[in-house]
Amino acid sequence: MELAYRKYGEGHPFLILHGLYGTSDNWVSIARNLSEFFEVYTIDLRNHGRSPHAPEHSYELMAQDLSEFMVQHKLPKAVILGHSMGGKVAMYFAHMFPEKVSRLIVADISPRSYLQNPELHPQYTQHKTILNALASAPLHTFTKREEVDAHLSHAIGDTRIRQFLMKNLHRDGHTFRWLLNIDALLNNLEKILDGLVKDYNNPEIKEPVTDFPVLFLRGENSGYISDIDLKIIHQMYPYAEVVTLFDAGHWLHAEQPENFQKAVTNFIFNG
Repeated sequence: MELAYRKYGEGHPFLILHGLYGTSDNWVSIARNLSEFFEVYTIDLRNHGRSPHAPEHSYELMAQDLSEFMVQHKLPKAVILGHSMGGKVAMYFAHMFPEKVSRLIVADISPRSYLQNPELHPQYTQHKTILNALASAPLHTFTKREEVDAHLSHAIGDTRIRQFLMKNLHRDGHTFRWLLNIDALLNNLEKILDGLVKDYNNPEIKEPVTDFPVLFLRGENSGYISDIDLKIIHQMYPYAEVVTLFDAGHWLHAEQPENFQKAVTNFIFNG
């Protein structure tokens, strides 16, 4: 699979992986800033953005896609940064292809499955609601983006979430379409919420990862990395740094871009 991407700057390769419903466009500002030091690639994962659609959507497959991307672009080793779903892709990739990772940066996601913890089951319901709303939107009847937004508002009340989702709305001539492969995401939603650690009570960490430096970034107001997650992170990555960005939620790179970039560059150059 040939993944779509944007490239900035020169130097050591630095790959950025977006989260669920995201695209490479979400990272343009940060990528341009990092391009002062690196050759930065912002990548559209499968079933997102301008990358190909496929019925299968799993972390193993997305990690394999990333490995193929590095071969295609002759990148023997890179810094890998992933947010949310992209963070899990980054972790799977680092476990499957450790020789290709110089540093691993994971933004606001845990290695564990989010299906086991009862408190986090609402995430499954929320994502299913979002995807069903996108799938049911009669795009052929709309002529304006505002009409699509009004339709989505019945199921998705949060204006910020709708604005984020609407970035995936593309106009072909006089008709709209979603860049997302909604059917594939719906059919594979449980796989998207899965993780490297299936049981947070008995994580069964066989071999801790010590091959490369690791940084976890979490938003102060986000619930994706809890105290349970911190314990698992340090079991899996004994030397990992964990940095909390204050006044930030799950989209910490958009809410605190300067502090996000400062944490990343401090980790790389001073860690």
